[in-house]
Amino acid sequence: MSEEAAELDIRRMHRALELARRAEAEGEVPVGAVVATEHMIIGEGWNRPIHEHDPTAHAEIRALRDAAARTGNYRLPGTTLYVTLEPCVMCAGAIIHARVDRVVYGARDPKGGAAGSVFEVLGTDRLNHRVRVEGGMLEEECGSLLRGFFQSRRAPRESD
Repeated sequence: MSEEAAELDIRRMHRALELARRAEAEGEVPVGAVVATEHMIIGEGWNRPIHEHDPTAHAEIRALRDAAARTGNYRLPGTTLYVTLEPCVMCAGAIIHARVDRVVYGARDPKGGAAGSVFEVLGTDRLNHRVRVEGGMLEEECGSLLRGFFQSRRAPRESD
């Protein structure tokens, strides 16, 4: 990978982190995602299952929906999805159906990750589409955001 391509990946992951912080500000688990072509971001999303009363409103799903609406196509070949947390099984299925070429994620999900941590959905040769996966981009920053969110939820409240 060229230095220019690596820098572009980092910039796009920083945008996903901005979206994750937006989710956190809304009281949602801080996960953000962007879908991009080689030249531009075409879809963005952040976690909103609580606010939308929708268990499918994960950052990846929302970013895929945004990209599909903007392009007028439910297939997204030639795209990369950047996400701050390793996709779950549901999101991995949507990524495959959308024909995303590549997924770049930050923090691993040891309890539900479908890109190798728990399940290997994206890279399996048993499905009709294989996705290239690169994990660990800005892993510390992505993981720290998630850890801080959950620690604040578990911390005793002053009024207790």
